[in-house]
Amino acid sequence: MAQDIYVIGVDYGSDSVRSVLVNALSGEEVASSVFNYPRWSKGLYSDASANQFRQHPLDYIEGLEHTIKDCLQKAGAEVAANVKGISVDTTGSTPVAVDKTGTPLALLPGFEENPNAMFVLWKDHTGVQEAAEINAHATKFEPNYLKYVGGIYSSEWFWAKLLHVLREDEKVREACHSWVEHCDWVPFLLTGGSNVAQMKRGICSAGHKSLYAEEFGGLPANEFFATLDPLLDGFTSRLFTQTYTSDQAAGTLSPEWAERLGLSTEVVVGVGAFDAHMGAVGGQIEPYHLSKVMGTSTCDMLVAPMHEVQDTLVNGICGQVPGSVIPGMMGMEAGQSAFGDTYAWFKRLLLWPLQNLLAGSKVIDAATAEALVNEVSDKIIPELSQAADQIPLSEHNEFAIDWFNGRRTPDANQVLKGAISGLGLGSDAPRMFRALVEATCFGAKKIVDRFNEQGVPVKGLIGLGGVARKSPFIMQMMADVMNMPIRIHKSEQTCAIGAAMFAATAAGIYGKVEDAMAAMGQGFDLEYFPNPEKTELYAKRYRQYTELGDFLEEHSQSAKPGAVSDLPETGSKAQAGETEVDTQRQEELENTSANTTIR
Repeated sequence: MAQDIYVIGVDYGSDSVRSVLVNALSGEEVASSVFNYPRWSKGLYSDASANQFRQHPLDYIEGLEHTIKDCLQKAGAEVAANVKGISVDTTGSTPVAVDKTGTPLALLPGFEENPNAMFVLWKDHTGVQEAAEINAHATKFEPNYLKYVGGIYSSEWFWAKLLHVLREDEKVREACHSWVEHCDWVPFLLTGGSNVAQMKRGICSAGHKSLYAEEFGGLPANEFFATLDPLLDGFTSRLFTQTYTSDQAAGTLSPEWAERLGLSTEVVVGVGAFDAHMGAVGGQIEPYHLSKVMGTSTCDMLVAPMHEVQDTLVNGICGQVPGSVIPGMMGMEAGQSAFGDTYAWFKRLLLWPLQNLLAGSKVIDAATAEALVNEVSDKIIPELSQAADQIPLSEHNEFAIDWFNGRRTPDANQVLKGAISGLGLGSDAPRMFRALVEATCFGAKKIVDRFNEQGVPVKGLIGLGGVARKSPFIMQMMADVMNMPIRIHKSEQTCAIGAAMFAATAAGIYGKVEDAMAAMGQGFDLEYFPNPEKTELYAKRYRQYTELGDFLEEHSQSAKPGAVSDLPETGSKAQAGETEVDTQRQEELENTSANTTIR
């Protein structure tokens, strides 16, 4: 029997990083470790009321070292000696300003506490205005540079975030040499990169978020960006002209990181990608099966043979990129900006009285109060799910719209807000929770409908991640709303396992990632089937959901993310980094930040 060999998959999520140490021959998970970002957990550098979410690179670096060393300590020296590869996935688009050496500015003197010098997390929507300008500007150009990202550019993505930061912060603007995605920076860090021009950028991030496409010869022409805002004139020359699929090596561990981790400098580091893309591989995605990675948001991945879909453009999704999931196949991405985040918001709402009343209580001490809040917090969603499941389904139950963090797909629009409708004096927490769950399921159906309508049939559903594993109530409703079965993958760590599969491929243990999937995949152990008694009623409520959503979008003051003809022409005041948006328009944008509740 061949000697066991091992690989490490590193999965950077919104709140924490997880590493898994995996037997590359069998897929057995030998050890795992989780590290919660300490600065992020304290709420530093973010402002939810302004849709600003930033993360310090030290959270990432500390988490990387801690989790890998913890895994190796648990597994033992013999296993550590036989680790052959490491690959990384991250959230995205989560870019950062770097200097010529590729060092994030927040790691340099004078920028340590500057949020604009940190990673701009995927759900940061401070670039809404910039995204609107990109959408309007793109209509003036041929070719259509947005054609491969669904026709609408999002504030969650690379260029909108870059332009916003450059405009907002003069010091960062002067120090910023390049702009780098999290998933590209970590492999660069591990391999000892010191020249950002030599960083290997992944096709996953470049194609889905940076407008990179072979048809354009790489990134869009400089004229496109220079005429959008002079601040971007020449910036593409500081980015990249070549991209790589994640089955390729970014390099090997640098001596510094080999020593820090207790590994060999011969360990191969793979090219990075986004979490959902590697998660789809970890969850053993199949052609035309929508792989739904369900966490704080959802990322929905679909792969199809290139020759079958090469000439098909699906409008309103988050891009279609050859090789972004599986090399040699078209990778298509969609998703919802808030999924688990919607449930977490409702939980925080219910916890507020308990947290605040106990904090000032003279009856119990602070430690007891905190323990009580934590105990109740852990029970809220399971108890709500159980109670909501007992509520009879009716055409007239409470309604919700799931745009609590804007809408990602179909047709990205981050200025839209959530809504709750049909409330009465009999509306209680379980009824409202049921409406929120239903809304997230309806939002998921919108994505399936868009693929089907535009010539890419969805033939099956695969559920991945913690929500899929832990909430039968939500998954059963998903099957009922979709009127399709949904298979649940065994692993709760499909993103990290997917990264491990790519590590095994980059290290040469397998010739292609499909072989790694077959050898290392854990399979499926649950399947939810639609209940025929409920599907017809859900179809009626889905039509009502559509009508309510259309009404809200039509009456939103900033309803169309690409329709900014009412905006003044926006140039750059290069010295001040200001945009020429009139006060009235700014007030309109701010007014849309309040969630709409219809009673």
